[in-house]
Amino acid sequence: MIPAISSALSRIDTSRIDSGMSTGFAGGANAASKAGQPDFASVMAQVTSEAVGTMKTAETVSVQGINGQASTQAVVEAVMNAERTLNTAVAIRDKVVAAYQELSRMAI
Repeated sequence: MIPAISSALSRIDTSRIDSGMSTGFAGGANAASKAGQPDFASVMAQVTSEAVGTMKTAETVSVQGINGQASTQAVVEAVMNAERTLNTAVAIRDKVVAAYQELSRMAI
């Protein structure tokens, strides 16, 4: 699962996303970039990379626990963090799919 998320993250074309959002309210993404605020694509890329890091950490601590190098508490905490991260990712995915379906139902 982690390689699939990593490969999806590497395929994000932020230039296309930014150019598509540059029209709209108050200058779109270009206004946010000029004001020093991160744009949506960079925020999502950062969140995704942090999620991958959390999953990798949980996997590493779990293997250490199996080898007797980590305490049970550390393993449980790492797995709970990974579970929380996965639940958040699934919730975000569900919201994105629902938003896409809503947009596809709109009359043009």
